[in-house]
Amino acid sequence: MEVVIAPGSELGRLAASAIEQLVRSQPDAVLGLATGSSPLAVYDELARRHTERGLSFARTRAFMLDEYVGLAADHPERYRNVIEKDLVSRVDFAPGAVRGPDGLADDLVAACADYEDAIAAVGGVDLQILGIGTDGHVAFNEPGSSLASRTRIKTLTRQTREDNARFFGGDVDQVPQHVLTQGLATIMSARHLVLVATGKGKAEAVHQLVEGPVSAMWPATVLQHHPHVTVLVDDAAASRLQLAGYYRETFASKPDWQGL
Repeated sequence: MEVVIAPGSELGRLAASAIEQLVRSQPDAVLGLATGSSPLAVYDELARRHTERGLSFARTRAFMLDEYVGLAADHPERYRNVIEKDLVSRVDFAPGAVRGPDGLADDLVAACADYEDAIAAVGGVDLQILGIGTDGHVAFNEPGSSLASRTRIKTLTRQTREDNARFFGGDVDQVPQHVLTQGLATIMSARHLVLVATGKGKAEAVHQLVEGPVSAMWPATVLQHHPHVTVLVDDAAASRLQLAGYYRETFASKPDWQGL
């Protein structure tokens, strides 16, 4: 696990550079897309590079991490609509190249199985963007989630719904209780995981992720078992890290050719 501590303005550029390097060398790469606040700077930078540098996603495919269950197809907070606004409409993905779990399916269990099959059919995800919740969840794998879980329906904790209420006019009762989410084993199958976290509110979760024991109580800690994880954090999110000085020194002395 590589931990990079940098100003918030730099984190989006670092993640975007890893994606650009992948897509330029492998135009038919498969990306994993996250929603929420953490990846917005990454998507802004990718859109800029598309416009100014000609970075093309025309042959690239992407899979989303999760989706609310039951939100109307035209609801602005439906994650398929969020990712359309934040990234897809700003670059040149081919129609149908970006797919998410079907939170409106009549048979949600079958929809989850179909989603797993679709990811496997394209050879898996090459680079997955992740955020982390204040309670250590990744995607919507809440505390207590199986470390071997696959795409499935989950019930959100009160904490997660309160954290997400800002997207629903501050009304926690408008936040759906159920979601479809990639499982932790699904996420761990991606070849490169890039997690972005900013702000003091994420500091304890980042500390547990990087330096705590692997535990279902902090689901993100399973990432410690992945062979290629990059954790991008600002100073506030890194404020609980005991080895922060070492992480800074390591990144500062890293060979340029190595990339993330």
